[in-house]
Amino acid sequence: MSGTTIIGCNCGRTRLEVLGAPILVSECLCNSCRAAADRLASLPGARNILTSYGATPCAEYRKDRVRILSGAEHMSEFRLSADAGSRRVVATCCNTPVFLEMKGAHWLSIYLHLWPDEARPKAELRTMAGDLPDASKLPDDIANLKSHTVSFYAKLLRAWIAMGFRNPKIEVMGKIVA
Repeated sequence: MSGTTIIGCNCGRTRLEVLGAPILVSECLCNSCRAAADRLASLPGARNILTSYGATPCAEYRKDRVRILSGAEHMSEFRLSADAGSRRVVATCCNTPVFLEMKGAHWLSIYLHLWPDEARPKAELRTMAGDLPDASKLPDDIANLKSHTVSFYAKLLRAWIAMGFRNPKIEVMGKIVA
């Protein structure tokens, strides 16, 4: 995957441009991602972003390779708790989850449902299967890892080095309580 790709929320008002290939494409099975997805799905007009087996599919992109083209005024943050280090950013025009940002991270985990089906990146692995009560029901099409691996963190570190150890800030105006 090279060049630029335009992706967006369900109604099309919020659009992003991503440059090049993602650092990694994964599906997260951690308790927080599943809890946040459940709560965000309860917003008016929102769709469930979980797979049939409870994973949250994302493409991890360097922040310097993501640009908000339109709809910045619709972007609001959601946190599982007031002191949560991570935040999910939602396009409130249609309550579409857009990305997850970890505190201090130089990357964004952009939700794969933003891509059209035919252009959607394919997950390379599943992480945090150890959080599931029964991981035996997961598909065996890709690796189902109990937690994050050294390789996972190495890819993120290489991306940060390539960025010159920068961490661009992504400002959003609103807050969502779900």
